[in-house]
Amino acid sequence: MGINKQVGMRERLRALRGARGARALVPGGRALVRGWRSPRLKWPRRIALTLAVLLLVPALGGAIALRANYAGDIEEGTRTRGKDAIWLGHAWVDGRKKDADLDAFARRIRGAGIRDLYVHAGPLEHDGTLPADRYARARWLIDAVHRKLPGIRVQAWLGDKLASEGPVGLRLPDAGTRAAVVRSTRQVLDAGFDGVHYDLEPLHSGDRDCLSLLDDLRELTRARKVPLSIAAHQIDPLPALHSVAGGLTGHPKWWSQEFFGQVARRVDQIAVMSYDTSMPLESLYGGYVAQQTSLALEVTPQKTDLLMGLPFFHEDGIGHHESAETVAAAVRGTRLGLGRTDRGRERFGVALYVDFAAEEGDWTAYREGWGSPAAGPRQGVS
Repeated sequence: MGINKQVGMRERLRALRGARGARALVPGGRALVRGWRSPRLKWPRRIALTLAVLLLVPALGGAIALRANYAGDIEEGTRTRGKDAIWLGHAWVDGRKKDADLDAFARRIRGAGIRDLYVHAGPLEHDGTLPADRYARARWLIDAVHRKLPGIRVQAWLGDKLASEGPVGLRLPDAGTRAAVVRSTRQVLDAGFDGVHYDLEPLHSGDRDCLSLLDDLRELTRARKVPLSIAAHQIDPLPALHSVAGGLTGHPKWWSQEFFGQVARRVDQIAVMSYDTSMPLESLYGGYVAQQTSLALEVTPQKTDLLMGLPFFHEDGIGHHESAETVAAAVRGTRLGLGRTDRGRERFGVALYVDFAAEEGDWTAYREGWGSPAAGPRQGVS
């Protein structure tokens, strides 16, 4: 390109930029540059901009709503009802834990409001069966807990990965598999467990086969006069969000509030896994837990224990930010939701996940915010 042409083009560009500036200052400025048109975004950029707006605006609105949900005063009387629970790792039934470990644990939880221990006794095989050697030391644990911590129940925590999003896993649509799960439940109850707690993931909202399994399990546990418990997915924070997430990612994550109620009516105890929320800030996480607590309270029958999960673990990733998902925030959110929705409800508590990842600060936040600090772990073992 020649020098004169380059100079001429620069002059015309200067004039054009000046005209654009003038257009911005005077009404009807478009007429100052006849034939000038605003630059057009190409279609991909337009689509990207539109999607960004569509995602950003609801996200911003949701964040503001969650932050507001975390504000306000905590109602009096929103503390432990003595119906809390804790998930315990497999070491308690495979021989790794000894009497000294149980003595220390008893000192830790006495007086804190914990009633149920969900002790990992599985996992189930993909066909629903359960090898007995997976809980070889269960009898020792059950007898020792009954002796050292009278009134505390030891439930068998069972579960498996479901083949709901891939080819491998437990298949609930198979009637034979469901029957095997019932037999495995009978097996652990025969071993002396005080109840059974199921964690089946990923369990999609509306799964009729799961409801059928719960009906069969409830028939067994009622006959044995022991509790049937289940770990529950979170509830749609927005209507039908599970359907949108399922359509976009193949992983619905949330349950509809209706399905949550259907599950809650079939069990004696339902524990919401109210962690792994991807919330980036403590205030947003606490507001989310407050919302989840209210949503769950609205559809859980009074005869069913409702427990909200507390994050007694420390990880950093897309799904969980330990600086945001703190025990203190979860406890405050739980108390706010309870106070706003059903302050007098007795069949309510929290569930601590999980014993082997807990730190001292988690226990302190639980006791000071929800439990009974005056009856702390300094008490001796009976």
